Amino acid sequence: MGIAYEVTATTGTYTDSQGQEKRRYTKMGVVLETKNGLALKLESIPVGWDGFAYLNEPRGQGEGQRRQGTQQHAPAPAPSGDGFEDEDLPF
Repeated sequence: MGIAYEVTATTGTYTDSQGQEKRRYTKMGVVLETKNGLALKLESIPVGWDGFAYLNEPRGQGEGQRRQGTQQHAPAPAPSGDGFEDEDLPF
C-alpha cells in the first residue's frame, strides 16, 4: 500500500511576518492505493471543519514542516564520556 494523497483541511488563518493573511491547514489523513482501489484513512477531524478537504500530492519526509509552524528539534548532544552510556542503564 502506498500513499496516493494527503488529506488536508483549512482550519483557520494567521498573519505571517510580512503582514499577509495566510490559511492554516491541518492534515486529516491519507488516501492509500490498495489492491482493491483507493482507500481513505482519516486520522483526525478538525473542530469546526466545514466538510471540505483537499487531496494533495504527498510530501517527502520532513518537507514543509516549517511552513506549518512545527519546530524541528536539534540533534541530541554527543555523550560526554562520563561513563553513563545508554547500554549501562538497567531499563
